[in-house]
Amino acid sequence: MERLVFLLACSLLLLVADSTVSAAIVEHTFSVQNLTLTRLCNRQVITAVNGSFPGPRIRVREGDTLICAIRPGSKYTYKFKIIKQEGTLWWHAHASVLRATVHGALIIRPRTGRSYPFPKPYREVPILLALGRGPNVSDAYTINGWPGDLYPCSTNQMYKLKVERGKTYLLRIINAALDNQLFYKIANHNMTVVAVDACYTNRYVTDVVAIAPGQTVDVLLTADQPMGSYYMAARAYASAFGIIPFDTTTTRGVIVYDGAPSSTTPLMPVLPAFNDTPTAHKFYSNLTSLVGGPHWDPVPVKVDHKMFVTIGLALQVCPSNTTCQGPVNGTKLSAAMNNQSFIPPTGLSMLQAFFFNVGGVYSTDFPAKPPVQFDYTNASINSNLPLLFAPKGTKSIKLKFNSTVEMVLQNTAILGVENHPMHIHGFDFHVMAQGFENYNPATDASKFNLFDPQMRNTIAVPVGGWAVIRFVANNPGVWFMHCHLDAHLLIGLATAFVVENGPTPETTLPPPPADLPQC
Repeated sequence: MERLVFLLACSLLLLVADSTVSAAIVEHTFSVQNLTLTRLCNRQVITAVNGSFPGPRIRVREGDTLICAIRPGSKYTYKFKIIKQEGTLWWHAHASVLRATVHGALIIRPRTGRSYPFPKPYREVPILLALGRGPNVSDAYTINGWPGDLYPCSTNQMYKLKVERGKTYLLRIINAALDNQLFYKIANHNMTVVAVDACYTNRYVTDVVAIAPGQTVDVLLTADQPMGSYYMAARAYASAFGIIPFDTTTTRGVIVYDGAPSSTTPLMPVLPAFNDTPTAHKFYSNLTSLVGGPHWDPVPVKVDHKMFVTIGLALQVCPSNTTCQGPVNGTKLSAAMNNQSFIPPTGLSMLQAFFFNVGGVYSTDFPAKPPVQFDYTNASINSNLPLLFAPKGTKSIKLKFNSTVEMVLQNTAILGVENHPMHIHGFDFHVMAQGFENYNPATDASKFNLFDPQMRNTIAVPVGGWAVIRFVANNPGVWFMHCHLDAHLLIGLATAFVVENGPTPETTLPPPPADLPQC
């Protein structure tokens, strides 16, 4: 388990050479053990890191080298170069439900001598939103590990942030939930978004943050309201409202102004409705990149590899000797991209197979378009499509080093429409445009933002709609792409990019250690 936990923990760091000055070596040890805690009237045993939930905050600067060791039992340490700009990422387990408790914040600060591209905050505050899960509905959401006073036995189990009036705070918001997108608000306060997924944005003022699993949003909060107490609260954005069960509870913490009377009753924000897609889309689509900011990359104009990829649910026929309770008799729920449902290899890893040129582990024939064109977002016709059933396989996409990929991600209405947060390991991408219904290249390509599109590593593809992303394949190796709703990842909503080596030693995948354990 220790190896699984850490491999995802640092998967968002790009492993390429960097010449940043004033770099340091930062060492961390992850001790993965059971932890007993009391929540919701019960004592529970969870898997946690370093005896805390959420796990430890890792703080580094741009250009630093991060060295991590996993304990107990692991003889390996892992070394990574931090080349991301200042911002917030998160480390987490990738072993299904372990991600609910084995996670924490990775905070990257500007290197020595460089300031923030926004007013320096008085203080930084990580805000981890966690625990929502489907289809087994969770008992609670949490803010920094605490459920808040709306849950049983939780009056004193609420995250509290004391602030000084007139000061500005940098809130580093992370959605660590397994299967729920979330709305987050603070009563009577606006927030100014300055970064998403550790990429700077133009300042965007909002009173609500929509955030999908795997995403991070950095906001400036100025304590500019009358002395008092104000709830911060989060609850689900459920794009498949009425179709898929979800946790309808609300978690909240409290912001207390220094000097406010202790008897003050906190004000509660009015949260959006669970299915308030217009509010979610307004937030997701109004973010833009800070042109010329640190580590900003212009949009690549020439596209080498164009893809149109449908994403959504599907069915799988059950073996004759098993009992399944799927939407149709004799089936179980599946998920697919271009009618291909991903299954990971059970023997040699894809990365090892790529390095040693071993055949039979995966194929590189993932289709660049769906096998059948249809009215993707029309729910009334999709139940009769042959695409209802998706074959299983380990299909990947082979890319030349430094080639530019443009991918249209098109939601389908097969078995219901839903907003899917699609995440790519190893790359940031430009979000060229996003919208609803079926993507139409004749009209929607004119909506592309070629100047300052937001950069992310996870895109919440609009419910019953589409998004177009573009990135440069400049990181050799095998990189997973998947839906960050944990339930959808487990049933096959994924694929992988196999990026060939570049022309230099720095752009060539290094060999695995001689004693690397086998899968």
